[in-house]
Amino acid sequence: MDPDRAASSVAGDPSPPPPPPPPQQQQPPSRYESQKRRDWNTFLQYLRSHRPPLSLAGCSGAHVIEFLKYLDQFGKTKVHAPGCTFFGHPNPPAPCVCPLKQAWGSLDALIGRLRAAYEENDGHQDSNPFGARAVGVYLRQVKENQAKARGIPYEKKKKKRKRFQDTETPNEGRSVGGAGAEASLSAGVAVSGASATSTSTVAEAFSTSTAVGDGSRAPSAGSSAP
Repeated sequence: MDPDRAASSVAGDPSPPPPPPPPQQQQPPSRYESQKRRDWNTFLQYLRSHRPPLSLAGCSGAHVIEFLKYLDQFGKTKVHAPGCTFFGHPNPPAPCVCPLKQAWGSLDALIGRLRAAYEENDGHQDSNPFGARAVGVYLRQVKENQAKARGIPYEKKKKKRKRFQDTETPNEGRSVGGAGAEASLSAGVAVSGASATSTSTVAEAFSTSTAVGDGSRAPSAGSSAP
């Protein structure tokens, strides 16, 4: 026998290294996180397309309100004017020429997502323009005006606690009332500058929740303002 092979058989061949663990699959982002990212990118594009262009550091509550008013042109909620025959009518029997606007619930949820995205992108909570008092006041005004115009009161739903009777078995569960389903709205966002000689367009899709009332949505912004 070859001395080298004999020595190798006595010492034993080194065992091969264990195979590397399989790469962990990253969980896809939730619907809320995807929506928040799209809204944040849309707002940044709006700032770049503004005339004159705005920086995030120079953005204030007034600019946020301007952004919300700009989005009204892509709304799908009929808001009757005070002089309209159907003002305050929840179910108008005929069409009218009143404008379509973003529903209050959509704007409230949008501000909640943008407020969270601002702080996640190294923004300070104290200087968060989406949490400014003026933004909260504006959202409350939109809520009240749309409630009067559409004849739909926005009242907070009180949670009713169910009392169990002594005869109830321990295995019986408690049913929890879920919130209304959310519908999504997608519209192309076109941004026009204030200057007559320069115009820019945002081709990115803008998507917001159209749930009205106190349905399940992103953290509410209306209640943030004192």
